[in-house]
Amino acid sequence: QVQLVESGGGLVQPGGSLRLSCAASGFTVNDYGIGWFRQAPWKEREGVSCISRSDDSAYYADSVKGRFTISKDNAKNTLYLQMNSLEPEDTAVYYCAAAYGSNCPLVDRDIEVWGHGTLVTVSA
Repeated sequence: QVQLVESGGGLVQPGGSLRLSCAASGFTVNDYGIGWFRQAPWKEREGVSCISRSDDSAYYADSVKGRFTISKDNAKNTLYLQMNSLEPEDTAVYYCAAAYGSNCPLVDRDIEVWGHGTLVTVSA
């Protein structure tokens, strides 16, 4: 069964850190462009960060540059997102997503596999 399962979300104070994980099964992440989207209440879903299929280069949305770091462990078939200096504006449901053979930035229409999402809440 092809699926992505996220974990690591939760409640954190402003300035804090969280590490999201995304475990893939049924396919090999190294064959896909893979990354993170998020959707905040009453806002459209947006791409946050991804790793390109062709050269493993990383992409970051301007809003998270310098604070978030994406990484991938091919042996574990798992994607990570280290989030530091979190702000209330980072509050959202974070989704892991994969598109076969794609490069960054990932776009919704190319996504073939979506995770169920994990909630990140940044609040004092």
